Amino acid sequence: MSKKELKQLKYAADSLRGISGKTIEIHHGKLYAGYVNKTNEISNKLGDLRKGGVVEGNQIYSELRGLKQGETFARNGVHLHENYFSILGGNGQPNGEIADALVEKFGSIEEFIKYFSACGMAARGWAMLVWDLNEKKLMQYNCDAQNQGGVWGCIPIIALDVYEHSYFIDTGSDRATYIKNFFDNLDWGKIDEIYKKAKTMSL
Repeated sequence: MSKKELKQLKYAADSLRGISGKTIEIHHGKLYAGYVNKTNEISNKLGDLRKGGVVEGNQIYSELRGLKQGETFARNGVHLHENYFSILGGNGQPNGEIADALVEKFGSIEEFIKYFSACGMAARGWAMLVWDLNEKKLMQYNCDAQNQGGVWGCIPIIALDVYEHSYFIDTGSDRATYIKNFFDNLDWGKIDEIYKKAKTMSL
């Protein structure tokens, strides 16, 4: 059974503007790492259950139910954090096909950032720009938890973590400033790469 591996940052933790090294070290090195470790632990336990030959499922409570609930929370925590960290470390200047697509959909980059930022303020967990394989277009969805609110068949293009651990050390309860800092640090070259790859996929 293959193990999930921790993906390293491609930039120094203290190199972002407005998002401190301490925040990144805790967020990446402890919280994201915890999701990776827990994903592997749950995967191993599910494998052991299957190999044991006696798997009891019960919708009120069973070991299987608990593991399956934890599985989606942990695994989505890995996937969304990997997008989040991979698209930071840039100069915040939109470019490429993704910039053109956002202008076409929202009218301008400014209108996209305004709308997406408002969605970030409205979410309890994640604000997402995705390529929806069902709709064959960019969509924005919010998730109050990483395993609640997601839409099947969507590829994350921009995952904005708005849980307080993402910003409280740096901006306290001022989430709006954190979201501005997030956009100021985006690597649009990486975002464009993800977008172009997602468009080639199909259901």
